[in-house]
Amino acid sequence: MDYAIEMLNITKDFPGIRANDNVTLKVERGTIHALLGENGAGKSTLMSILFGLYEPTEGIIKVNGKEVKITNPNVANDLGIGMVHQHFKLVHNFTVTENIILGSEPKTKFGTVDTKTTAKRIDELSKKYGFDIDPSQKIEDITVGMQQRVEILKMLYRNADILIFDEPTAVLTPQEIDELIAIMKSLAAEGKTIILITHKLKEIKAVADKCTVLRRGKFIAEVEVSKTSEKEMAELMVGREVDFKIHKPEIQLGNKVLEIKDLCVKNTRGTRAVENFSLSVRSGEIVGIAGIDGNGQKELVEAITGLCPITSGTLILNGKDVSGFSIKKRIDSGIGHVPEDRHKHGLILDFKLKENFIIHGYNTEQFSKNGILNFTKIDQYADKLINEFDVRSGQGKETITRSMSGGNQQKAIIAREIDRSPDLLIVVQPTRGLDVGAIEYIHSRIVNERNAGKAVLLVSFELDEILGLSDRIAVMYNGGITGIVNDKETDEKQLGLMMAGSKIEGVSDHE
Repeated sequence: MDYAIEMLNITKDFPGIRANDNVTLKVERGTIHALLGENGAGKSTLMSILFGLYEPTEGIIKVNGKEVKITNPNVANDLGIGMVHQHFKLVHNFTVTENIILGSEPKTKFGTVDTKTTAKRIDELSKKYGFDIDPSQKIEDITVGMQQRVEILKMLYRNADILIFDEPTAVLTPQEIDELIAIMKSLAAEGKTIILITHKLKEIKAVADKCTVLRRGKFIAEVEVSKTSEKEMAELMVGREVDFKIHKPEIQLGNKVLEIKDLCVKNTRGTRAVENFSLSVRSGEIVGIAGIDGNGQKELVEAITGLCPITSGTLILNGKDVSGFSIKKRIDSGIGHVPEDRHKHGLILDFKLKENFIIHGYNTEQFSKNGILNFTKIDQYADKLINEFDVRSGQGKETITRSMSGGNQQKAIIAREIDRSPDLLIVVQPTRGLDVGAIEYIHSRIVNERNAGKAVLLVSFELDEILGLSDRIAVMYNGGITGIVNDKETDEKQLGLMMAGSKIEGVSDHE
């Protein structure tokens, strides 16, 4: 068998946790091999070892049949291994070209950086793979999907033959996911070897040849994707049967909790991002906001939560105008927020997990008295959330949040916001980066909030999630609404048309 990669009996220990426990992974040349597992199963650790970010405690690595020691990413690059990380490693105020050559800048005969020749080569590579990237654009001015293509180009520019993708679709729209799958297939057809870290079973079925399943750091199975169902892979991954269906009792509508009237919001560049937007959310319902990323969803949520100012319009929460309230006052008035960017707005990464859990309520009677924190109560509360939401980390509540896997960071935010049970729960991309077992649990908790008479505003780019959870769906396009439809009376096709700008007369905003 012609293997590009052989990782044999790999074990990796960190303080308090064995991330990989005697794992073997063999990847055939020119194939797409998926690495599947729950959050914290050890997928990213294994690939970080292959890319030279960590050294294994035990085990052997072979590249193209030769045993190698990969002590750092430069060694990996020299061996033809490249990696696209889950959180992109790009300098935002640099151009595409500057990011791609960073660390291996070609020089002109005068000793200056030769961006002209490089930009030409990048343009050729971009055209060859149908990436449609302008080498002179700054990273901060391009979409997330385009940023990912820059990361892929960075590997191709360095002549990588073995490409590792870590959760590549976590931040992409459905259209961008289809494009990425096409890119992966064309790379494999050209002879590149691809390792795909994911827990999206649909994508594994669409693109992978073989799949290795990890659970709690251990190798569970290697399967041929074409002969294995999504259900079977899900069971291998979580060790039990998974229910993919979302169960919702009939809707019991109450009073309007949130009323948005003629809202206008500008984006960071000063142009109009939300235009005369009106919507209400009642207690006992989940209103989903669908749309392609970049159509004003981010600015809408930031305006409601107080993260960005509104130009005009009003926000009414439980009958009270909160448009001028500070962020803290809005939170105290009954708003919960699971943000899109968990690192920027969801967590303080250098705080301990338990400190992140009490970030909204540290000054309440529950956790402090006369300004002095009650650590016994904080510890008890943290333990409760960790157990209830299955938040996994090396040192439990004492873990520095930065060191946790992305999926477990997400679970921590959701645990904190849902446990507060606010009147209005705003959830943006709630299951981004989560595995099927965790998604099943988080969805049931969101539905429980709705059943308990809370109002839920869900923003998601996953159409399955929008259709499964929402009672009504508002579709955003270009800062406005192209229509509001009932979940039972629509489908992906109709939503797709609305997301592309077709106006549809659906249900009204039940006044």
